[in-house]
Amino acid sequence: MKKIPTVFMRGGTSKGAVFHERDLPEDRSKWDEIFLKVMGSPDPKQIDGLGGCVSSNNKIAIIKKSERPGVDIDYTVAQVIIDRPQVDYKSNCGNMSSVVGPFAIDEGLVEPKGDITTIHLYNENTNKYLDVDVPIKDGKFDNYGDCSIAGVLGTSAEVKLAFKDPTGAVTESLFPTGNRTDTIDIPGIGEIDLTIIDVSNPLILLRAEDLGFDATELLDEINKKYILEKFETIRGKCAEKIGMVSDWRKAAVETPAIPKIAFLNTPKEYKTLTGELIKTETHDICARVISLNKLHKAYVLTAATATAVAAELDGTVAKEFMKTKMNTGEVTIAHPSGVMKVTPNIQYDGDKVNIIDVAVVRTTRKIMEGHVYIK
Repeated sequence: MKKIPTVFMRGGTSKGAVFHERDLPEDRSKWDEIFLKVMGSPDPKQIDGLGGCVSSNNKIAIIKKSERPGVDIDYTVAQVIIDRPQVDYKSNCGNMSSVVGPFAIDEGLVEPKGDITTIHLYNENTNKYLDVDVPIKDGKFDNYGDCSIAGVLGTSAEVKLAFKDPTGAVTESLFPTGNRTDTIDIPGIGEIDLTIIDVSNPLILLRAEDLGFDATELLDEINKKYILEKFETIRGKCAEKIGMVSDWRKAAVETPAIPKIAFLNTPKEYKTLTGELIKTETHDICARVISLNKLHKAYVLTAATATAVAAELDGTVAKEFMKTKMNTGEVTIAHPSGVMKVTPNIQYDGDKVNIIDVAVVRTTRKIMEGHVYIK
């Protein structure tokens, strides 16, 4: 069997295989077959690979030293589809972005400086820049610390990500339709108000109550065929409206990972997947996000950056639910695994909105390193 050097890492609430680009074929058309075999797709059990049977555990990060001025590392994220022989490269993964800096330090691609090393990244999926602050100890990434994030047990060192100028990562526009809220006629549902915003990745934002939900639902309540089909219809119609597909019925095949879709509400009291009680005073907005046709166990990081920006801007669906504000400069989002904080840095020039960056805190760690074997 063929063996390829790899490091298996958790980044935020995702995990996957991390490769040096130099260890992969120069011909990128050969990558898909490799990544499918690495994860064991297409197979819902993924018994013959490293895949974890959910989208967040089927990530690939490909990393190389950058030749761009002012940039340390270029990286590409691949999303391996579980039940189809397909690998998607159309979007970045914010959680997996948090592994890039630690990997670069430990692999000698970046020289550490001081207790915190700031690494400048370039994401090739979206052609966007990120800065990541990596904690250092004895010249390596420091895995230990007192930072905790919702959806991950225990604590680790804090890894801070700042998505620089994340507007229009895929569509080249903050609001791809030109509107902060649109009313779209959805087959089988009728007219529905929604916001389509592109910050880090395109995201569709809905009122939970318009679909009969309250945004406190957990996986079993949403991951039913007839419910997911409704979300996919909405997602497809929106993808068609912003030009990502020519026919909304083809969105599931042609662009399965983006746009993502989230439904929102005012702060609510509910219990997380682990039974923790989340009280209304702990967050600004209650939200759930659908990713690859399943309710996400936490909240997709790029969706969180887009939700936080939308929550700050008048005229969006998200802004409607910001009845109270926890802390100036932060937006706290409650999701199935707990609460996360996002810090959008927005400048206003009359009617013009300039998203300087959006910062989030993650934890990450190396799970294993060695070689992955494929036939």
